[in-house]
Amino acid sequence: MTLRAVGGPTAVLELGGLRLLTDPTFDQAGSYTSPSGSVLTKTAGPAFGPEELGPVDAVLLSHDQHADNLDRSGRAFLPTVPVVFSTPDAAARLGGGTRALAPWAHAELARPDGAPALRITGVPARHGPVGCEPVCGEVTGFVLTAPDLPTVYVSGDNASLAAVRQVADRFGPVDVAVIFAGGARTKAMDGALLTLDSVRTAEAARILGARRCLPLHCDSWEHFTEGRDDLRAAFAAAGLADRLTLLPPGRSAAL
Repeated sequence: MTLRAVGGPTAVLELGGLRLLTDPTFDQAGSYTSPSGSVLTKTAGPAFGPEELGPVDAVLLSHDQHADNLDRSGRAFLPTVPVVFSTPDAAARLGGGTRALAPWAHAELARPDGAPALRITGVPARHGPVGCEPVCGEVTGFVLTAPDLPTVYVSGDNASLAAVRQVADRFGPVDVAVIFAGGARTKAMDGALLTLDSVRTAEAARILGARRCLPLHCDSWEHFTEGRDDLRAAFAAAGLADRLTLLPPGRSAAL
């Protein structure tokens, strides 16, 4: 398995001969108004764009309603991909090749070498405090499994450790946890966490029993309140520094 960070929540994950892309955000710096009325400001463009990406077998889209997870260029990119996995709400809005994965529902992707298929399971996520759904909308995480591959958790935009515990109960320990961190906050939810902060990201890695943790969603946007230095400190304090892999945009790791 390899993972290459693009910027924000976007990364290329290569696993079992397949190439998967998380939440496509390829725009340059700029501002967007979210459905709640909050203005989201992107401070830096991606390390590379779709023209340098190469073929992608599937997109793992945590949700479609916020530009820091699906921006204009990301939307334009989706029709070029065979299948997009996302929430039922996103599938209804996006149509086309978007497939709904409700919590615990799954789909399978055939692998090019004929090995056992990669199973993609939708898992619970909550994009803010309890009761946030009318404002923040529906979101999902994913777990990737196959008999001969590492188990990979992709959190999506999730602020709930209770959701992480549900995933751990069904799939733990996981080999790799790709956690959207950054402590995202906006005025729409009175500054409540919309994604895990650094301390909670380390706790999520502990709950999951993750052998490796690769945080995303901690750069390139103003409403991300914490970055890589905060993650480094939190994992060190939790005694989990050896499990943490931090990837600036453009960098990759082989696992």
